Amino acid sequence: MTIKTKTIEKNTKGFSDVLNITGDVETFIEKCNVKNGIVTVFVPGSTGAVTTVEFEPGLKKDIPEFVEKILPENAYYHHNETWHDGNGFSHMRAALYGPSLTVPFENGRLTLGTWQQIALLDFDARPRKRSIVIQVMGE
Repeated sequence: MTIKTKTIEKNTKGFSDVLNITGDVETFIEKCNVKNGIVTVFVPGSTGAVTTVEFEPGLKKDIPEFVEKILPENAYYHHNETWHDGNGFSHMRAALYGPSLTVPFENGRLTLGTWQQIALLDFDARPRKRSIVIQVMGE
């Protein structure tokens, strides 16, 4: 079995920014010369998340609107009392989605659905340079 890991970086706008990183993941799988296995995508940090979506303009608006309804930016968060950084909502939103995603691949191709892409979500209260760890395991 082969295990290969790469870290990429993406600039984000924060505040529920949604970026399509499917191409980055596909490119790394191709470079690994591994035909069948799994790929894990992980964002270090507690205000970023990874998920799958149909990456299209409507959902890029729907995700921020959804998280604002259930975890509003201006609500009271105990985290803000601890650090006084005003991003308690960011941590809660990231916890809702989670920091990682594992996708199987066959014959070097992700087994995503037709309209399914891998998305990086940045919920922080400011723009960021995000690191994303991609790890391929397979044969």
